[in-house]
Amino acid sequence: MREEELPGSGQHNDQDFDDALRGGEDDFAADDASLAEDVMALIDDGRTYVEAEIAYQKSRAAYAANRGKSAALYGILAAAIVHLLLVAIVVGALLILAPMLGPGGATALVVGILTVIAIILLLLARGKAQEMGRAFDKDGQ
Repeated sequence: MREEELPGSGQHNDQDFDDALRGGEDDFAADDASLAEDVMALIDDGRTYVEAEIAYQKSRAAYAANRGKSAALYGILAAAIVHLLLVAIVVGALLILAPMLGPGGATALVVGILTVIAIILLLLARGKAQEMGRAFDKDGQ
């Protein structure tokens, strides 16, 4: 290979270097066009990413809504069965206690026990509600 063919040798490359240092108008136009193309490509990529993210989040929301409806339905059915179970327990307790205490005594005892249980549960619920209120209190007390 001759010396003139090597990169970085010869007067032609020195002239290009000098032109680059002076910053000819053609160089700026090419750089501006390249920069504009890069910015447009970046905007297009960003737009594509946002569209894909929106589609993904929509599919996640639809999936969660579908599963949430099923979970809510099963929860309601379970609560209804638990309610029927509690009614059966109360009726059974009345039937068991009626021969020993009479119908009135059995009813009074079952109502009294259920009232005490309800009061305990209400006090526990009030305590949890107060804890939650203190957690969100602005003063932090």
